[in-house]
Amino acid sequence: MKAPWHLLIMAAMYVIAGIMHFVRPKMYLRIMPAYLPWPKLLVGISGVAEILLGVGLCFSFTKVYAIYLIIAMLTIFFLVHFYMLSSKKAGAGIPRWILILRIPLQFALIYWAYSYL
Repeated sequence: MKAPWHLLIMAAMYVIAGIMHFVRPKMYLRIMPAYLPWPKLLVGISGVAEILLGVGLCFSFTKVYAIYLIIAMLTIFFLVHFYMLSSKKAGAGIPRWILILRIPLQFALIYWAYSYL
């Protein structure tokens, strides 16, 4: 079965986002909640996870697992979004209104993934 173009866009989005964890790790380290241990390791793990899950969307035998894991990952990423709202420093210089809009966007991304089940 051929994947629809919009699923391939989702896959590419996660692969590119995962690669960016290694191309620009400082950007991700700045937004990592201070209360989480081993921030460099967590940035690397999340990058690898995004790459693998994006690739997993492209194969019928891994697609459903990738979707469930993407939903779980996006749910965990709420920690980052709420942390970034906690102070100006945590917000990494991003305007507050953008940080607030990221929360409903996160729900939209979860729904987008869920829609392929």
